Amino acid sequence: MPRAIWSGAISFGLVSVPVKLFSAVSRKTVRFNQLDAKTNSRVKQKRVNAEGEEVPYEQIVKGYEVTKDSYVIVTEDELAALSPKASRMIDITDFVSEDEIDPVFYDSAYYLVPDELARKSYALLAKAMEESGRVAIASFVMRTKQYLVAIRPNDGLLMMSTMVYADELVAADDVPGLEELEDIEITDAEMAMAGQLIDSLTNEFEPQGYTDSYREQVLDLLESKAAGEVRTIETPAAADDAAVIDLLAALEASVSAAKQARKADAPDGEKADEAKPAKKKPRKKQAKPKTAAAESDDGEGQEAKSA
Repeated sequence: MPRAIWSGAISFGLVSVPVKLFSAVSRKTVRFNQLDAKTNSRVKQKRVNAEGEEVPYEQIVKGYEVTKDSYVIVTEDELAALSPKASRMIDITDFVSEDEIDPVFYDSAYYLVPDELARKSYALLAKAMEESGRVAIASFVMRTKQYLVAIRPNDGLLMMSTMVYADELVAADDVPGLEELEDIEITDAEMAMAGQLIDSLTNEFEPQGYTDSYREQVLDLLESKAAGEVRTIETPAAADDAAVIDLLAALEASVSAAKQARKADAPDGEKADEAKPAKKKPRKKQAKPKTAAAESDDGEGQEAKSA
């Protein structure tokens, strides 16, 4: 059962709507412990200085490197004095069109759940935002960290996504290799064939059709090993990335393969309509292993990673 990780109120103008914050994402991963290969005992990590001497936790301070091997020491009291004031308000400052926000700004997602007595004002805000096509931009403080967030309506609910700040984005101009794309010439034939390939692979987005196949295979391997089974795993041959290909020929072959695959997926006795993209079939999910090797990161860890 999910639990609230923050409670407060949405504030805009003179209106406030009491809400609780729940994580909308439960990340799945396989966690491993580090062991001594000789004894299978857990490996512990110690804090040591440059001389190799262990340093007690209470003796560790924060230092910011200003020049090579030169640090400015900052105390916890100094940092605490600069921390944003604790607040129980999500302060809306602007309403903007959702299509104005580049998805690269979005980070972690949360559900905003109203208190029992605030359901009508919550529903009114969600409906008004949905009809106006607007997203709310706001800021709030959680665990001494200030966040920029976007609140958007979603089928009568309000969802909130933390956002990165503009100065945290890496500019495309700073990434080597991207500037050369401006001089590339594309023929009409290549453009037309690329469009056909996109059309042939166009489907409705069905999130349940995509799974973390690597994680599933790792869990299957762990369950087999825990049961005493011996499995041989072959390493796939590396692809030859150096091969020179004819772009137009590769596009034509890709379009042909996509059409054949769509016809193969069509029901018996029916011909696939080439003018209309076929609906993607959800990929078959493997049975969930019984081993408890997978762990979920709850919502508290999501904001902590950027703190």
